[in-house]
Amino acid sequence: MKVVNLKQAILQAWKERWSDYQWAVNIKKNFPKGATWDYINFAEALMEQAMIGPSPNPLILSYLKYAISSQMVSYSSVLTAISKFDGFSRELCVKSLLEIMDMFCHRLNCHGKAEECIALCRALLGVVVWLLQGCAFYCEKLRELGPSASTEAILRACQEKLHSLMSSTKNKALVHISRLEDQGSWGNVEQAMNKVTDGLCNVPNQTHRTLIEETLSLVKSIPQMLSVQCEPPAHASFPSVHAFIMLEGTMNLTGETQPLMEQLMMIKRMQVEMNF
Repeated sequence: MKVVNLKQAILQAWKERWSDYQWAVNIKKNFPKGATWDYINFAEALMEQAMIGPSPNPLILSYLKYAISSQMVSYSSVLTAISKFDGFSRELCVKSLLEIMDMFCHRLNCHGKAEECIALCRALLGVVVWLLQGCAFYCEKLRELGPSASTEAILRACQEKLHSLMSSTKNKALVHISRLEDQGSWGNVEQAMNKVTDGLCNVPNQTHRTLIEETLSLVKSIPQMLSVQCEPPAHASFPSVHAFIMLEGTMNLTGETQPLMEQLMMIKRMQVEMNF
């Protein structure tokens, strides 16, 4: 289904003032889905229409929230759509996007296929970059316009959301998986972190500066997640087993353990044969 037709359906629903429930019923009737609504960029189309003006469109925003709560769209597609929003000057829109993240970011996990889990990892890394860019933007705004309560408030909101996400070892592991999957992606994170660091001097509140620095430290620690904390065994034939277990444990939190055990036993047999 063409995205342009989906946008027309969104505008029609808005003009006729459909409730979020009416919207869901009609969209399901007229846009029969395949494996997932993500294939027509459903979340992105809704967000794009909701964030056209200086402030979010409350009715279209309610359609997006209903789609999230009813699982019509995946968390990864929503995070990806958020990371594409670059209108940081529209603080009300940014605030709404942070509120949308509050709906589900405390329960991110991988239940589906491997590609769906990788999509979530990439989306989470993308939103980390987005939050860092937001922090950098508002630090620069403080430099240009001077102290501002509203700017400091939205800066704190971005910092707190990033800190909340990166305080979770599971979320950091998901970002690390994305980093391993695409080595170049981490460059975007580092670039955004450097801009935030450069702008810290513009934050008038020392306590807030310290909190931002602590949040940056959480992000900077991600590449060291798999570093060995003790001396490795003298004959470590399979140094990647730890990484393998971590990836499996992170991406299949509710999966059966028997397949993993069988794979580990096979690795053990291979190790014995090689040592023999």
